Amino acid sequence: MSETPSSTPSSGDAFDLSQFYQVFFEEAGENLERMEQQLLAVDLASADDEVLNSIFRCAHSVKGGAATFGFSDVAELTHHMETLLDKLRRHELEPTPSMVEVLLQSGDALKAQLARHQAGGAGDSIDTSALQRDIAALSSGKPAPARSAPVVATHAAPAAAAAEPATRQLEMRIGPLDDLAPADNLVEMFSEIAGLGSIEPLDGGQAADGMRRFKIVTTSSDDDLLDLFTFHVSREKVLLTPLGPGYGFHSGSPGAPAEAEPEVDASFGFFENAPGAPGTAPAVTAVVVAPAPGSRAAATGSRPAAPATAEAATLRVSVERIDQLINLVGELVITQAMLAETSAKLDPALYQRMAVGLADLNRNTRSLQESVMSIRMIPMSMVFSRFPRMLRDLASKLGKKVEFVTEGEATELDKGLVEKITDPLTHLVRNSCDHGIELPAERAARGKVEAGTITLAAAHQGGSILIEVRDDGKGLSRPKLLAKARERGIDAPDSMTDAEVWNLILAPGFSTAEVVTDVSGRGVGMDVVKKNITALGGTVEIESAEGCGMVVRVRLPLTLAIMDGMSIAVGCECYILPLSSVVESFQIRHDTVKTIGGSGRVVHVRGEYMPVVALDEVFGVPRFGDTNDNAVVVVVEAEGQRAALLVDALLGQQQVVVKNLESNYRRVAGVAGATIMGNGHVALILDVGALARRARH
Repeated sequence: MSETPSSTPSSGDAFDLSQFYQVFFEEAGENLERMEQQLLAVDLASADDEVLNSIFRCAHSVKGGAATFGFSDVAELTHHMETLLDKLRRHELEPTPSMVEVLLQSGDALKAQLARHQAGGAGDSIDTSALQRDIAALSSGKPAPARSAPVVATHAAPAAAAAEPATRQLEMRIGPLDDLAPADNLVEMFSEIAGLGSIEPLDGGQAADGMRRFKIVTTSSDDDLLDLFTFHVSREKVLLTPLGPGYGFHSGSPGAPAEAEPEVDASFGFFENAPGAPGTAPAVTAVVVAPAPGSRAAATGSRPAAPATAEAATLRVSVERIDQLINLVGELVITQAMLAETSAKLDPALYQRMAVGLADLNRNTRSLQESVMSIRMIPMSMVFSRFPRMLRDLASKLGKKVEFVTEGEATELDKGLVEKITDPLTHLVRNSCDHGIELPAERAARGKVEAGTITLAAAHQGGSILIEVRDDGKGLSRPKLLAKARERGIDAPDSMTDAEVWNLILAPGFSTAEVVTDVSGRGVGMDVVKKNITALGGTVEIESAEGCGMVVRVRLPLTLAIMDGMSIAVGCECYILPLSSVVESFQIRHDTVKTIGGSGRVVHVRGEYMPVVALDEVFGVPRFGDTNDNAVVVVVEAEGQRAALLVDALLGQQQVVVKNLESNYRRVAGVAGATIMGNGHVALILDVGALARRARH
């Protein structure tokens, strides 16, 4: 197996392929993810041709890029996968579960190989010889071999039976060209990339027809060469043919000998003939693009140009640049707020044009902010796509039958939140499969279908996103949870509501699992799940019905950068409440606040007593004058509980840019962050969840 090739160029102005490594690794990872999803979704009884072609294209793209950069171990494994996939898409073989399993394992091995190359070749090499033997056996139509997995070996022995690739002589035509630089770059590339082969011109310079011709001696395949040449010359300007007597071009050039009509591969646009087939010319590869007007292909109208793919309309931009853009927009929002506050003191009749301009600035700033924020918003399908494979393997290991259903994949969430919510969701889904869904026999005995269902759903709700993990398993047992809590010394009276009982599994170390497995234990780590979600400004709610299933609801803000907030005054200080947490506000007399238990206070609102949090006492804000009468109460909701915040006044609603207080100062209890107001002062953004917990305790 080869190591990562050196990225040091051989000369001062040599072409350095290492600059394309990161792009290759990203695209290869996307292709492998797409291939895995399509393999999991393929219908073995009646596989769709387009799905099989798409899987083949994914493997082919990875192979071409790997061969270009010299990652021969990746190219070797994907070459074997191509052989099997090509026979499947040509219907020479019918897909079987063993084939899907081996291809999935091969995808895992490729990810490990790519990760190793991305790390500069560090770590042990990946031995895929067993996988290659399995693929070869399946490709030849033999019975399915025993399932194998890639093995990490310190010293991977080379395959003894691997045949050396044959050296070939090709003629390459490039053009028509107005500029000779691309052709000269290809000549230079052959001298720089070890093992690529040799190249020499067949013409003294640029021919009258604008074509350049070269003789190539190489062991690389036509596809690998074309993938490599794409960096310098568009594929439609390159034509490769075997060099020797009796060979001609599929180009309509004068004197080209008559040949059998080639078979057209619709998946890639390459002409293909089986070498050595009676009555046909040897293999010829050419790039097919939209035919020029008047050409034979255009006249027959046999193959229209393929429409542009979605990838062609995208642009790769680093996350750092997007974050910088968001920070600048945040500063613009602050500046706009400062201008708005200053203009409020001016007479609109005297400064009418300025007022109109500031109103336009306000509108355009908000539109710009929404557009920029949408750049970081990615669909939840990016998270959901990793669970089908995980559940497939986990259900097979546990001997269970599980159907996975997703809802709201198009719902968008900030990229930073997506990265941080993936692990908690993974834990919840694994718990549902391990301790929620019953074994098939147990489900049948209870009158259920043998296959359980796990549903992962996402939807926008107000200014938040709601993610649900539902299963139709056995649910939680109230008596069992209460008994377990009492064993651990937790105060758990029978008068606890169902919601309070279900929340017991969120306590640190709480578990109802009778046997600890290497998979998961419902409750083990659930406190970490809650902690991670709470750190993102989210909440966790649990519902369950014994024998019917369980639902875990995760509520998160849409973004952590800019939010809508309500400004409140406490003494001479200004604080910000997340608008999504505010339920209502109203004015009360101070004597309507009742004291209970000597220190706790409550207020009666529409038949419900709510705990009261006096923010001036929490943050030690000095009070001036008589503020006991006509106080304002803001009812907030967090973690399924409501609390009444006692404030002096409501200042208004506005967008605020969230700044991390902990990284710039230190962690402050009851504070989630800070922002800069229009007057230039810093206002603290309150942690509503922490204040609600403080009120309850």
